[in-house]
Amino acid sequence: MKSTQQQSTFLAWIYRMPLIKRWALMHCVKPENVAEHSHLVAVISHMLVIIKNKKFGGNLNPDRAATLALYHECSESRHQDLNHNTKYHNPEITREFKRLEALAEQECLESLPEEFRDDFEALVVQDKVDPTYRPIIKAADVLSAYVKTLDELHFSNSEFEHVKVNLDKKLAQLVQTMPEVQYFLDTFSDSCLATLDKLSNPTL
Repeated sequence: MKSTQQQSTFLAWIYRMPLIKRWALMHCVKPENVAEHSHLVAVISHMLVIIKNKKFGGNLNPDRAATLALYHECSESRHQDLNHNTKYHNPEITREFKRLEALAEQECLESLPEEFRDDFEALVVQDKVDPTYRPIIKAADVLSAYVKTLDELHFSNSEFEHVKVNLDKKLAQLVQTMPEVQYFLDTFSDSCLATLDKLSNPTL
């Protein structure tokens, strides 16, 4: 018997994330979509919080950070991924794009049954995200892009040379106040490019 309950389209937003290409204006040796990116940002956010808690006196919840990261790009199911330089080309474009993002986030939230919206608002609507966790998600976002850039450069893709220059500047700023970012770079970033043989035999 068919249910008379109104269907929510919330999961449809999530299921469309693999269709949204990252780096859409650039040649990529290894294409990446928003779902893949969100997963990696979630993993890195989780790791950054554990590093922060274990090594630098932090007291955050790594599970919360990972969950926030999984939802941080939901709005792109509506307006797609926009090149960073395009988005921040001038203040007017930035302001209008931020407005579109906010509208898309609200639309995504309102696609849920009303009784669940309070539970998801601080996940989907980025202005409502706990400010304690925002720097972690942002740092993980930058680190994810950095590892992607290293991978593309590893395959001699010169399209990413200028990306690395910009990301190096961002990371230099982040490490001034987030020692967990420096620890991540020192401990994990280079090994992200390990070959299958290297993973199987670390002594190679």
